[in-house]
Amino acid sequence: MKFIKYIITGILFGIIMSKSEAISWYRIQEMFRFQSFHMFGIIGTAVLSGIFFTWLIKVLKGKDLHGEEIRFPAKDRFWKRYLFGGVIFGLGWALTGACPGPIFVLLGQGYAVMLVVIISSLLGTYTYGVFKSKLPH
Repeated sequence: MKFIKYIITGILFGIIMSKSEAISWYRIQEMFRFQSFHMFGIIGTAVLSGIFFTWLIKVLKGKDLHGEEIRFPAKDRFWKRYLFGGVIFGLGWALTGACPGPIFVLLGQGYAVMLVVIISSLLGTYTYGVFKSKLPH
């Protein structure tokens, strides 16, 4: 019962993702083909919300579950690694039609093929962990 709030939050997230059509392969393809503003509106709203709530956490000195102040470390100035990672992420998103959040919603809706995407995501994350020390900093 201790984690019920997280389960409820996950269920609400899934419902919102589904109802907003953010998990729709067709909507994602429309976005990548610049045929519709729908997904750009959803992503833009998420970015603006993230900026606002990050600012709010900083201003109000928000605390984590253990009561410690939430800190935001300075970002790395090595922008090429973010560009390379973003391209890989975008290619995976375009090929599968889903980014990490919606793959679980799609699996929950009965699209068993998303298991392939989840397993591939986990393997990619594991591979990164193996080679992280050998990558440029």
